[in-house]
Amino acid sequence: MKLCYDLRAGVAVRHVKVKPRCAVLTMLKRLDKIRFRGPRTRDDFPDLGESPPPSDNECNDEVQPKPRAAPRDTEDAPRDPAGSGSPTMAAVVQDFQRSESERLSEVKGHLEIALLEKHFLQEELRKLREETNVDSLRQELERERSKRLDLEQKMNEVLRTRLEDSPPQPPRKQQSPSNNGTEKQQKEVWSSRLQKWLHERFGVYIEDFRFQPEESTVETEEPLSAKRLTENMRRLKRGARPVTNFLRNLSALSNWHSVYTSAIAFIIYMNAAWHGWAIPMFLFLAILRLSLNYLIARGWRIQWSIVPEVSEPMDPPKEDLTVSEKFQLVLDVAQKAQNIFGKMADVLEKIKNLFMWVQPDSTRKLYICLWVAFITSCVLPYKLMGFMMGVYAGIKFFIIDFLFKSCPKLRDKYDTPYIVWNSLPTDPQLKERTNATVSRRVQPVVSRSSLATIPSGMSREDDAGRSHSTKKGPFHEIFNLPESERPLAVCENGWRCCLINRDRKMPTDYIRNGMLYVTENYLCFESSSSKSSASKKNKVIKLEDITDVQKYKVLSVLPGSGMGISIATPSTQKPLVFGAMIHRDEAFETIYTQYMKILTTSKPPASAEN
Repeated sequence: MKLCYDLRAGVAVRHVKVKPRCAVLTMLKRLDKIRFRGPRTRDDFPDLGESPPPSDNECNDEVQPKPRAAPRDTEDAPRDPAGSGSPTMAAVVQDFQRSESERLSEVKGHLEIALLEKHFLQEELRKLREETNVDSLRQELERERSKRLDLEQKMNEVLRTRLEDSPPQPPRKQQSPSNNGTEKQQKEVWSSRLQKWLHERFGVYIEDFRFQPEESTVETEEPLSAKRLTENMRRLKRGARPVTNFLRNLSALSNWHSVYTSAIAFIIYMNAAWHGWAIPMFLFLAILRLSLNYLIARGWRIQWSIVPEVSEPMDPPKEDLTVSEKFQLVLDVAQKAQNIFGKMADVLEKIKNLFMWVQPDSTRKLYICLWVAFITSCVLPYKLMGFMMGVYAGIKFFIIDFLFKSCPKLRDKYDTPYIVWNSLPTDPQLKERTNATVSRRVQPVVSRSSLATIPSGMSREDDAGRSHSTKKGPFHEIFNLPESERPLAVCENGWRCCLINRDRKMPTDYIRNGMLYVTENYLCFESSSSKSSASKKNKVIKLEDITDVQKYKVLSVLPGSGMGISIATPSTQKPLVFGAMIHRDEAFETIYTQYMKILTTSKPPASAEN
């Protein structure tokens, strides 16, 4: 810069000093924009003073006075023969200005990069501090140190109090201060050794009693697969086999399947109960069974059972199952699970209703039995109570249960636990009872005059059949049948199904949804269409015109025997199919029995004519 000041003069020097000052100011403004860009304010950056300081010549607002050159220097300086305004001097000044602006722009770029790097590093440092939580770790460490110091102080105080409470010892000779110091050091060493020994000896057990939050373990659920399902079913059968065999043997003893075995078991049990050895006998039997299992596990062939074991044939596992086999397997498992869950729910609901006084008669009997048992336990000694309970259990298991199982009528009259248990209702049964009582209250009472209108030779069931009607009107009017034709009791409400007429090509006539009824002589299908032409879509088939009735499977891909019935008649080229029937087997049995009944009644007249 000094060289610049020596070479320049006049207006050129003033022009050179003013332009760098403006460039520096604009550069500082840009740096401020970059530095405080975003939602933060200037207060969030307290370290502005740490930014690199500008130079004296670049950032000072006051224009420093330029020292004038001495006349001697000016005289000694080489002059251009063309004068001060010659093009060479102007070129030198322009080159210097360009170099100066390039330097300023380079410095500005370095400053911007340095500031950006600085702020980026500050943000990363802040994030690392938040993630590591150094301050919280330091606080926890200080707390642990303070706890340790407190424990050491308490231990020292306990030792001091024990030493103070100890009986006074005879006075000793005064020792020198050096001996007192060594004794204190020895005491501290012994106390530290004692603490260390206690910690090593009992520290593990003390750590076991430290309260910690329980860890919640999440069990991983396996995806559904047919192979895993079949394997679990086989495992369940194998695991339940010992339990089922044990229950079968108990029932065989109670039913006197083998008279000699049951008689010997009855005599042994009653003798043990009479002498008060019932519980030791059961324990001895458990030990004996475990011993036999040990010998069987060692390779001995021991088979003892009152009832011969029946080995069910186990099908070899299939590696590749078809879609229909997988679907049928899932249906079988779902059906078994449904039945098991239903039985468990019935048992739990009956127990709940027994204790909640839902049926007061049954609960009253239990209440009286509990009071009798309580008073007996308070009055009689426990030895006598055990003797009475053991004798009653033997008589109940070997004699009373045998009589009740052999004579069901006797059981229905005198087996009180059996009667109470069967009379207990479940929640669905209670709901049905309440609905029935509400419907009885809401239903209008039939007057005597309406009862008098029924003919004497006709029963109420016949009259109900005459007045039977569907949602669209009387039954005989819908199908144009005689009034005597009415649905059978099995299908009084009809079976929901869809009629598939394969002789028709139009989709609207090919499949129809509706209800299927069976009368004494006809098979009636009522279409569920609400249009005026629905009566034309109803189908009436004479049972005597049917040539073939079979169970039908609409889709061969699905497992099972299907959900349809095919009926062939002379008027149709292809058999009519009634598909999507939930109660398909019930409907088939009803149609087939009525069809065979009509065939058997129509054949004798034909044979008589012949």
